[in-house]
Amino acid sequence: MPGLFSPFTLKGVTLRNRIAVPPMCQYSATDGLANDWHLSHYAGLARGGAGLVIVEATGVSPEGRITPACLGLWNDAQMTALAPLAAAIKAGGAVPGIQIAHAGRKASANRPWEGDDHIAEGDPRGWQPIAPSAVAYGHGLPRVPREMTADDIARVTADYVAAAKRALAAGFEWLELHFAHGYLAQSFFSPHSNRRGDGYGGDYTGRSRFLRETLAAVRAVWPEHLPLTARFGVIEYDGNDEATLAESIRLVRDFRDGGLDLLNVSVNFTIAETRIPWGPAFLAPIAQRVRREAGIAVASSWGIDSPSVANRVIEREQMDLVMVGRAHLANPHWPYHAALTLGIERPSWVLPAPYAHWLAKYRVAE
Repeated sequence: MPGLFSPFTLKGVTLRNRIAVPPMCQYSATDGLANDWHLSHYAGLARGGAGLVIVEATGVSPEGRITPACLGLWNDAQMTALAPLAAAIKAGGAVPGIQIAHAGRKASANRPWEGDDHIAEGDPRGWQPIAPSAVAYGHGLPRVPREMTADDIARVTADYVAAAKRALAAGFEWLELHFAHGYLAQSFFSPHSNRRGDGYGGDYTGRSRFLRETLAAVRAVWPEHLPLTARFGVIEYDGNDEATLAESIRLVRDFRDGGLDLLNVSVNFTIAETRIPWGPAFLAPIAQRVRREAGIAVASSWGIDSPSVANRVIEREQMDLVMVGRAHLANPHWPYHAALTLGIERPSWVLPAPYAHWLAKYRVAE
């Protein structure tokens, strides 16, 4: 059997295969509450055959959302609304995961199909973004964030802890901390966005402090038998790649020593002026280096839409899991398609019986 369809065990959780659905924002919530759209969306993805389904970036606080339409987990009503999603994912045969996040200076934005830019100041739908320093991202996100105080930092770390507790109570078995993509945690670590002169800025120790402290605080409340993971950008593609990657791997080692179980390797996205080498599984060699040098299990996404590419990065031990995103939006039964493509006999086993029976009996045209 190809490596892609071999099981994967992390802590006390076993995935039925190495295929994961990464967090993909739906921008369809009201007041942070999950609704029927989210339930049908995530239930369908789980029934499609993936081993892990991770619910989209979920704000740990109101100002931590990317847009007003993002999910939240800062109150018990939101926890209650998310519980059916976790149950539906599990009933579909996948492990239910959730990503908790704070968008930092990229918060208070319009939905992508409504501009993907900052909501204008004075618009009642928006709010004041916060960040490690009063440095705007620029381009379509020009608002200058308010520099966080020490109390703000402590409060956001506590918000992550409270969200983790609620995620557990809602039935999620895999937790991902969003430390990537130019959002709050990534912007603390990057010298492009962190200009602080106190203990949360400056050198490696200062710039990594918020991330290390937040991980430690969440680790203290998240059960040891369940995976605690993070999505983290390890490279910016800004011309300083080797130094950034080396420093990032140093931090990943600290994450590992602090109790992180797996790293979802990504790009920093803290500045727009980059030269990202887009292509099939372009982060696979980077992920493999992180896996080898940091001694931690890894996953990644970006350009892993082809079954052959997905299988190859697993067989070459470049990744432990593949995060297949947009291909799952195009075809929620992508694992079935992948099994057919890879020549697995009777691949209908990856589907629920009401689909599997008929597809096994009457092979549909590919």
